[in-house]
This record gives sequence, C-alpha cells and structure tokens, in this order.
Amino acid sequence: MFTGIIETIGTIISIENKGTNRIFQVQSAISAELKPDQSVSHNGICLTVEKVQGDIHQVTAIHETLVKTNLGNWKTGDLVNLERCLTPNGRLDGHFVQGHVDTTATCIEKTALEGSWQFRFEFAGKFARLVVEKGSIAVNGISLTIFDVTQQQFSVAIIPYTFEHTNMHRLNTGDSVNLEFDMVGKYVVRGMELSAKGFENN
Repeated sequence: MFTGIIETIGTIISIENKGTNRIFQVQSAISAELKPDQSVSHNGICLTVEKVQGDIHQVTAIHETLVKTNLGNWKTGDLVNLERCLTPNGRLDGHFVQGHVDTTATCIEKTALEGSWQFRFEFAGKFARLVVEKGSIAVNGISLTIFDVTQQQFSVAIIPYTFEHTNMHRLNTGDSVNLEFDMVGKYVVRGMELSAKGFENN
C-alpha cells in the first residue's frame, strides 16, 4: 500500500529482456536503503526489489505489466517516480494507492501558468464512472486531485515542488502515464454493479 507521495526520482540505467519479462536497473537516492523482496512503487507500479548493489536496485516486470502500463515504453535514462510502501505508523498525506495500475492515459495538453502547471489527460471512456470531479487519482504514482472531468478527459494542477521533485517536469503532450483510480471508488462502483445485476442475495 502506498500514499501517492513521491519520495524521490530514479533513473533507468539498464534494461534487459529475458523471455517475456523485462529487467530494469534503477539508480536512486533510496536504492541503497532497499532490501530484496521489498515492494516499491515505480511510476505507480508496485514492483518487487530483487537485488541491491550500492545506489542501484533491480526489478523485473512480467508481460502482463508491460502490456497494461507505460513500463513497456521505458528507456535507458528515463526518470521514474519512486515511493516505498506505507508503514503502519506513517502519515497518509495523499490517498490509499495500491500500486495496481488500472490503465494508461495520454497527455494531450501541458500549460505553464504563473507559478504552477496544468496537465490534461485523455483516457478510455469505459473508465469514466471511476473519474469523479475533485476526486483523487494516481498519475504515474502521484496522488492528485482531478477537475474539469468529461467522459474521457480530466485535468490536474501541479505545484512547483511536485513539478520539480517528480518526473512531471519531463512529461510532454503525447506521453503516456499510468493511472490508478481511487480504491474506495472502485469498490463502491463494483458493489453497485453487482447489486444492479441481482447478485447481492446469491
């Protein structure tokens, strides 16, 4: 479980294909503190640390993850948002994020304002019921509040600190981002769908 509050940015320093899997070496300020079998969010994707050597850690993504996230587009030199899992006594400054990416979206607009930035994203319409005005969403693992919601689009506003300390400053129109919709909202929608189909008494 994560909060969507990014700890640091990691750099992809090597990529290796092994069968249908892809192995990534990531260099970061927190890598030396990690341990094998630890869960870490990479751009909102929960991946298991396999090896740690100095300030570099290794993770592997299976085919399913490569297909359903933007991880398959990663290249050497790319920056990824990193967050370690939430501890029981930790503060929940963002919102509950599982690290289970629901889909990807495309950045269709990037606007520099006076002291902030605004991004607009387009996503598949089948997820519209999960995107709520002023609701929470994880974009590349970052906990953000959405606004100007339509059937297939939404916007987010980025403050200078978030812009500088995540990979949002590298994001441009046409780029793909990972989306994880609010966990509570997903359970509510699922329950309503089952209830409408008469499954509540089965």
